Amino acid sequence: MKSMEEMIAAAQKAAEQIQTQMGEAQAKLDTIEVEGSAGGGLVKVRATARGRIIGVAIDDSMMKPDEKQMLEDLVTAAFNDARDKADRKSAEEMQNIQGGMGLPPGFNLPGM
Repeated sequence: MKSMEEMIAAAQKAAEQIQTQMGEAQAKLDTIEVEGSAGGGLVKVRATARGRIIGVAIDDSMMKPDEKQMLEDLVTAAFNDARDKADRKSAEEMQNIQGGMGLPPGFNLPGM
């Protein structure tokens, strides 16, 4: 039978390994790109799966003063589409990583 100190040491080591793997997972999410779009592709927003915005592309046809409100709405919609795709990709990647660590699906590690 293991002593209490051995069990605590093993638990701390396991927690450190999980934190390391979760940190690596967060870094990986920042390398995965998603693209949100609106207006049939007139406005596109590229983001990482972690939610960092990489770029915005606006079709030249939208660059008219009388289209300003529509353009603003399309940019907002494209950002929201990119954010939604980033959230889904992030959840998918984290589920894969947690499964690889033997953690139950949906397990929330405090601080992550």
